[in-house]
Amino acid sequence: MSRTLLSKSTYVQGLQCQKLLWFRYNAKDQLEPPSAQAQAIFDQGHEVGDWAKRRFPDGLEIARGTADFDEVCSETRRQLARRKPLFEPAFRAAGGYARIDILNPVGDDAWNIIEVKSSTSVKDVYLQDVAFQAHVGTAAGLTIRRCYVLHINSSYVRQGDVDPQRLFTQVDVTRQVVALSAVIEERMTGFGRVIGAATHPVVNIGPHCNSPYECPLTQRCWGFLPEHNVTTLYRGTKKAFKLLDEGVTAITDIPATAKLSKVQKIQREAILANQAHADPAQLQAFLGRLEYPLHYLDFETMGSAVPLFDGSRPFEQIPFQFSLHVVRHPGAEPEHYSFLAEGREDPRPRFMAALVERIGTAGSIVAYNAGFERGVLAGCAQVLPQHAAWVRSLPSRIVDLLEPFRKFHCYHPAQHGSASIKAVLPAFTGKDYSALAIGEGGTASLEFVRVTFSDVTAEERAMVRQHLEEYCQLDTLAMVCLTDKLRELAA
Repeated sequence: MSRTLLSKSTYVQGLQCQKLLWFRYNAKDQLEPPSAQAQAIFDQGHEVGDWAKRRFPDGLEIARGTADFDEVCSETRRQLARRKPLFEPAFRAAGGYARIDILNPVGDDAWNIIEVKSSTSVKDVYLQDVAFQAHVGTAAGLTIRRCYVLHINSSYVRQGDVDPQRLFTQVDVTRQVVALSAVIEERMTGFGRVIGAATHPVVNIGPHCNSPYECPLTQRCWGFLPEHNVTTLYRGTKKAFKLLDEGVTAITDIPATAKLSKVQKIQREAILANQAHADPAQLQAFLGRLEYPLHYLDFETMGSAVPLFDGSRPFEQIPFQFSLHVVRHPGAEPEHYSFLAEGREDPRPRFMAALVERIGTAGSIVAYNAGFERGVLAGCAQVLPQHAAWVRSLPSRIVDLLEPFRKFHCYHPAQHGSASIKAVLPAFTGKDYSALAIGEGGTASLEFVRVTFSDVTAEERAMVRQHLEEYCQLDTLAMVCLTDKLRELAA
């Protein structure tokens, strides 16, 4: 393979950042491996691709599992004459290499390109991807009639076996692809010069660093920033990159004349003073809304592109675990209750039954970013109407512990501009999640799905379930500790 041969993925990388493109060809070993979350997205894409192929029962798989370019291209050429839908056919021409998700025959000699995506809409980057495929395919001698993006239909509700026809929405993107095609050859020429250069191009950090995809150079490129740098300004992304362009990297160096929001000013002042900010009156007002017994509640959920259960939609958050700490009266020791689904059936009936049993009819329900719990409960009520009246009774009892931190009624410099519980807990209490085998919700979801729906040993399943219990329990215990801390700050 020529060193400068571009695939559709490297073409998209070049559009995102030419420095990334250079490293991809010249120093690939220095790129960070995909995160667990990114890898899960890749894996999900493969699963969705397999479901899309079921829409074409007479389709032919081209050299599945084969990485040799020549072999895949040769097999593609052999199968083109059969005029059947082709899965993952490969073409190499005009300095590019592309494997097309689905190539569908039209008429006597034309083809439609169908790009399969596991999202629920057409994104701009998908159009660039398809345009590159069409460019390479046309250069290789194909007649391309139409181009489509086949994405997940967010309105689909599973009932019985998954229906691959209703699971997807097909969108004609031919017009956009034709418009983008005009500049592809010029861009590929430019990318070839970048790849062949002795050193990587200088590219300043910016919004492109994580858009459209997580960049494996982020740690390398952002390492020059000080601890309290302008990119940690609360809700200040655009402002931060403008300041960086002006040579300002640290929040403490932001000019007094700069226009900052009220909370950003609080953030800067806390850093300058090197101490926490607190507004006792606002904290007292918040705490005054809490009514005993206090129910500190946290959910863990899973969501997949292909719905796992009847009555569920793509990416709907299905709860499989809760942790509940109950404080009956001021000064009482917290009582802990939990639920963790077992087996592969829909966890929602047992989840809701256990939750209703543990949460009485009186007292505040305290959650962190409570809108999430509200949404999950509303979804459960739709599927389990026997609990609908109970769910409707909850909103007046739910109190969002995120509120005083999001509104900066208290703020600690160690939060680094984040109001997430993972940032707030260590900043105000010194406790953190570092000793846990599972330390955040995304990993919790992935691990539950892995040990529940794939073949693992009983010992491994038991170990992961113990880790899940420890993680979710800390989430609610953290809320107990933070509420106690708010009382100290409000005094």
